[in-house]
Amino acid sequence: MRGLNYNHLYYFWTVAREGSVIGAAKVLFLTPQTITGQLRALERTLGGRLFAPAGRGIALTELGHLAFGYAQEIFRLGSEMQAAVAGRSIDRPLPFRVGVVDVLSKVIVQRLLAPALALDRPVQLACREGPLEDLVAELALHRLDLVLADTALAANLELRAFSHLLGECGISFFAAPVVRERHPGRFPDLLREAPLLLPAPRGALRGAIDHWLDRHDIRPLIAGEFDDASLMKSFGQAGAGVFVGPSAVADDIVRQYGVVLIGATDEVRERFYAISTERRLRHPAVRVVTEGARSSLFLSGNAEKPHP
Repeated sequence: MRGLNYNHLYYFWTVAREGSVIGAAKVLFLTPQTITGQLRALERTLGGRLFAPAGRGIALTELGHLAFGYAQEIFRLGSEMQAAVAGRSIDRPLPFRVGVVDVLSKVIVQRLLAPALALDRPVQLACREGPLEDLVAELALHRLDLVLADTALAANLELRAFSHLLGECGISFFAAPVVRERHPGRFPDLLREAPLLLPAPRGALRGAIDHWLDRHDIRPLIAGEFDDASLMKSFGQAGAGVFVGPSAVADDIVRQYGVVLIGATDEVRERFYAISTERRLRHPAVRVVTEGARSSLFLSGNAEKPHP
């Protein structure tokens, strides 16, 4: 392989970050034709295509994803070197762009991301919420550093991305005190009479809950189905019915929403994944999120015993 031209690599890195040659041309104050020519030269050096057509745009190939990961590290180190030579520290906030699947409990998302905000270097956190497929598309364009999800990516997905299991826990059932008073039975039998608020059917958790209800011969009165976990909890807080949440943060949910815990089960397991374009996590905020989840938040995965 011939010597690497770092100008070519920088143009490639900019195209990948901007998502198009035209976008990169505006940032670099160059013509699209010039950038395209430099990309072709870099592809000849590396021995393969870096981008492939994707709809009306372009997407990184497998080689492109590999090269982009190294380019990210190269230019990050270059910035640190310039700062060190100038005799000053890098004190600007570290961007940390996170996509959050809308069915996830926001209480647990906050607990997952909290370690990133405690880093010695200031972190500028930007969260985007939405369906997994939309967030993965943003991740592929490098507009996100991480996606938090309740399911791993499908194996047949044509995207170089990796699902890192953060942990799992059982689920707990909560209700406003007035709802608990109206349904004083034992758990889980009381679910046959009480109105139930559930995650939307499209989520991975909902299918597991439905199977659990069937196994216990419970045909609940479903009072509401929600894409947004926080909205479900708000309705539960207002007395609309019994709702579910991760057992790992049961105490936090009780305190935050002023509700009571009426029962829990380990037969239904909610899993949490960090999805990134890197197999080996390099972003310091991403690393501390994954390490914190595995060492503390999900260290004890046992749900509480059913409450009478």
